[in-house]
Amino acid sequence: MSRLEWGRFSMKILALMKYGDKAASTRQRLLQYREHFASQGIEVTFSPLLTNEYLERAYGGNTLPFLSILNAYLTRALVLCNASAFDLIWVHCETFPYMPGSLERLSKLSGKPVVYDFDDAIFHQYDMHPNPVVRHVLGSKLQPLMSGSSLCVCGNAYLKAYADNFARRTVIVPTVLDTAVYKPAPKCRNIKGPLTVGWIGSPSTWSFVLPFVPLLQRLAEELDLVIRIVGAGRPSAMPSRFEFLEWAEDREVALIQGMDIGIMPLPDEPWAKGKCGYKLIQYMACGIPVVASPVGVNAHIVDEGINGHLARDDREWEAAIRRLVTSAELRSAMGERGRNKIVADYSLRTHGPRLAAMLRELVGASSS
Repeated sequence: MSRLEWGRFSMKILALMKYGDKAASTRQRLLQYREHFASQGIEVTFSPLLTNEYLERAYGGNTLPFLSILNAYLTRALVLCNASAFDLIWVHCETFPYMPGSLERLSKLSGKPVVYDFDDAIFHQYDMHPNPVVRHVLGSKLQPLMSGSSLCVCGNAYLKAYADNFARRTVIVPTVLDTAVYKPAPKCRNIKGPLTVGWIGSPSTWSFVLPFVPLLQRLAEELDLVIRIVGAGRPSAMPSRFEFLEWAEDREVALIQGMDIGIMPLPDEPWAKGKCGYKLIQYMACGIPVVASPVGVNAHIVDEGINGHLARDDREWEAAIRRLVTSAELRSAMGERGRNKIVADYSLRTHGPRLAAMLRELVGASSS
């Protein structure tokens, strides 16, 4: 557990995350708020359950030794036993994955208010699990965490609708970013070279793109495109005209800025409906027009024909990409409008003060 300090603080938060800073969700939902919170007199202690090594092994198809995982769970229990030193407990996703819901109540032992934050439909990890035993034993495991929280912070309306069944108070806080960092490239791209259609994600979400690979490859050959894939790893067989690039935090913005069109395909499935559209938010913040499946929050982020296109099937995907490829003016106009929407509705500058105020309100109410 690492303690991050920036001076004198009037409020202390213990943030319990599933993963460390290699996990996108951890960075987006927790870590990016630290500097803003510090400026508001809020100190946050970040305590990940599982290390970055675990995540790296998981992406490679491996796991940590059982004793290492057991030690992580025991350490989490000890952290909770000392949680009374804080003013508020901030739980992201869950405290003890694949353990009974009764253990989620341990976060309440400190007597301090608990904020539960989630940005994925992780309840479907249990209630839709292929193993009937898991569904029976763990299908409702997150309900005690939601019902015991003072506030349930949901990444989108689909997640809020689920939490509303159990939580006393729910609020939507979208996954946001710093629009001073994610911004259009300072110079115009070379319009003489091939255009780049890009996707950014992780090995676990690359499966959403796979059904579109034949279409993307055909369009790349016909329209002289490069298909940029960031963060998916390197498949054994790489299609022609695809470039697979490793994700790196210090290069992420530049990798996105090097795209001309950003894509976010999703299947129309319950798990996908819980996604918070962060890829779209990244592309649009960088002034890049987008094409996305109209699944879940995507349909709220993308205004059809204004800042991008929503495509339901291969025919619509092809038409949308062709339309953007053949018109630099359209790409520029949609990119600018998309950027404006993200600055207004999905920026850290807007939602940082809002979230800090809600947390202060909870602490004030519990101490009065």
